[in-house]
Amino acid sequence: MLHNNLLGYFQYFIEMIQRILTEIIKSKLGTGKAIILMGPRQVGKTTLLQNLFPDNNDILFLNGDELDVRQLFENISSTRLKAIVGNKKILIIDEAQRITDIGLRLKLITDQLPTVQLIATGSSSFDLANKINEPLTGRKWEYRMFPLSFAEMVAHHGLLEEKRLLPHRLIYGYYPDVVVHQGEEKEILKQLSDSYLYKDILMWEQIKKPDKLLTLLQAIAFQVGQEVSYNELGKLCSLDSKTVEKYINLLEQTFVIFRLGSFSRNLRNELKNSRKIYFYDNGIRNAIIANFSQIETRTDIGALWENFIVSERRKKLSYDRLWNNSWFWRTTNQREIDYIEESDGQLDAYEFKWNPKEKAKLPKSFAEKYPESSFTVINPDNMDEFLL
Repeated sequence: MLHNNLLGYFQYFIEMIQRILTEIIKSKLGTGKAIILMGPRQVGKTTLLQNLFPDNNDILFLNGDELDVRQLFENISSTRLKAIVGNKKILIIDEAQRITDIGLRLKLITDQLPTVQLIATGSSSFDLANKINEPLTGRKWEYRMFPLSFAEMVAHHGLLEEKRLLPHRLIYGYYPDVVVHQGEEKEILKQLSDSYLYKDILMWEQIKKPDKLLTLLQAIAFQVGQEVSYNELGKLCSLDSKTVEKYINLLEQTFVIFRLGSFSRNLRNELKNSRKIYFYDNGIRNAIIANFSQIETRTDIGALWENFIVSERRKKLSYDRLWNNSWFWRTTNQREIDYIEESDGQLDAYEFKWNPKEKAKLPKSFAEKYPESSFTVINPDNMDEFLL
């Protein structure tokens, strides 16, 4: 059991997360649209909602992980639905992706119970987002939730303290349980990577070889920051390229990894259909390859730094509601840029260097073809300009 200061610490994290999403959710209540909150398991979606609506008699809270809740929705009618909800003003369905035909069920609720605010959470977008897009077209607000972020931790104990902890974050990441339980990071990350992380994927009937899935994840983990080939990954895992792509789609839709495509517009030798793959959390990446050695002895510090910065930037863009496009850039003659963003027609190029003394230059071919673009090297000294 956590001692009192850790309990208070955990509660503070919940409040920090709420600062980012709670006000947005509050502003959408009563608009006649469902609110969909998606993100990995164990990042605090349920806790956020429980703290948003504490001890409220107007709330009906249902958990899609429970068998009787799933059975309840199998042949639900509008008449029975109204009887179940009764006088409640808010209906929350947690882990809604577990419910069969969830999109149609949510549509039934929004159509037949227009005065009830529907909120649904999900930890796998292949079972939730993909199935609700058509039934709930124009009827939903959709948001993402992630592990804790650099910005949230800076808000908690200041920029200087969080920068001091940066070597720790690069190894263990930002899952709430990991951050709170200092000294128990390895055990918690192993539990996350062995169970919760893959729960929705392994329950999906088309995953026949879970051992191959782990092998694929390990192969991806060793190639963070590099251009990846489905064919090459398939050879490493004894899978065909189509199966590799299918598994990667599922891993992305359950918020374990995400892809970054290649930027190409003008140059003939720009790679047009390439991709890099990153993990949403450094700790999960390191748990998958069973390597928690400290940064002073790491040979992959460049990959850890790049994964950390790109994933943290992704959180910032999502939470700040910034609609920037993002890519990496590479040519057939090995000229490359780690990361590019476009906002309102402006291209900004970035290189990520762990060592502040390490220099980088914008490739001449890129500068000539995109002369209005900016170029910045992001290192621990100036990372706050990029992430806050």
